[in-house]
Amino acid sequence: MAKKVETISLIDTFSEFKELKNIDRLTMVSVLEESFRNVLAKMFGTDENYDVIINPDKGDFEIWRNRQIVEDDALEDENLQIRLTEAKKIDADFEVGEDVTDEVHFADFGRRAVLNLRQTLASKILELQKDSLYNRFVERIGQIVSAEVYQIWKKEILLLDDEGNEMLLPKTEQIPSDFYRKGESVRAVVERVENKSNNPKIILSRTSPVFLERLFELEVPEIHEGLILIKKVARIPGERAKVAVESYDERIDPVGACVGVKGARIHGIVRELRNENIDVINYTSNINLFIQRSLSPAKISSIRLDEANKKAEVFLKPEEVSLAIGKGGMNIKLASMLTGYVIDVFRETDDIEDDDIYLEEFKDEIDAWVIEALKKLGCDTARNVLAIPREDLIEKADLEESTVDEVLGILRAEFED
Repeated sequence: MAKKVETISLIDTFSEFKELKNIDRLTMVSVLEESFRNVLAKMFGTDENYDVIINPDKGDFEIWRNRQIVEDDALEDENLQIRLTEAKKIDADFEVGEDVTDEVHFADFGRRAVLNLRQTLASKILELQKDSLYNRFVERIGQIVSAEVYQIWKKEILLLDDEGNEMLLPKTEQIPSDFYRKGESVRAVVERVENKSNNPKIILSRTSPVFLERLFELEVPEIHEGLILIKKVARIPGERAKVAVESYDERIDPVGACVGVKGARIHGIVRELRNENIDVINYTSNINLFIQRSLSPAKISSIRLDEANKKAEVFLKPEEVSLAIGKGGMNIKLASMLTGYVIDVFRETDDIEDDDIYLEEFKDEIDAWVIEALKKLGCDTARNVLAIPREDLIEKADLEESTVDEVLGILRAEFED
């Protein structure tokens, strides 16, 4: 009876472990069988003549040994062979050369074998647990997780999720103004999963641009549903960020949807990011226009692009320069990060002729998008436009002939008056 209790307790122990570590049924059976076979191989040199049958429903197992019948004086290996005399005790019809299969009780192998099995089983379960943890969180890279602060160190914070998994939030991945106490809940994105010497480490981040993207997905249903796409994100964590968005539905204003009524949607994100100032702009594949939007709230007069070297020279009125650069150079730095261009800002020093007029002065008569198209050619004033041949305006500004003629008529009329 003692032997039976001992063997069943092995299964009970394994089952409890399985429930705690979320090891599936098939894996449980496989690991248990392999553990038994490892111990048998160590004891007898081979496990090939053993059949191990696991009964997870009953919570027990069976071990059957296969041996060949030999003459009594020809026995060489008791593990692989059985004397004819002993075989006939099992079945009187047995003859030399036949195979005998009989059940063996693991506990009969002694206490050392049982301890060996427990150690092997514990080792395999720990290895499985680590593999499972690594594979599970590798698939969750880029996803938001919530965890509780368990321990605070100088260079990192140890967090525990609801399942007791350990996660690390390094100081370098924390927003500068982040401050936590033990027991507080933290939201972050899974940045990476390290696995040195089969010892998985889950590294979280609150400074990653991906974290900002995921927060937008949580707060803005249109992004979650795929109606609005986040095209680019640039962040200076805890200070300022720029997000470029695009809508697949012309009826949806992507910027308005992300900000929400009276800023309701974006306020939650700003609070989570320790009051990080977030600019949301409309994305465009037109790099001239994208750079202009990225430097908002500054108004650009003209841009000179060097696409080969990814450089842009931006010209602004003197009063707009400080807006373009931003506090501590933050606005221009984010614009460069967002567009992928190195942006240099220049003041417009050349005064226009006394009788010349900036194109913005004609906004009541000329559509804003037409003025923008002309400014991309480097035309900031009426005389700049009039100095360019009509054919060049049509071709380079990509405007209809009728539109160009209308514009030229309006501008000429101003000077004729």
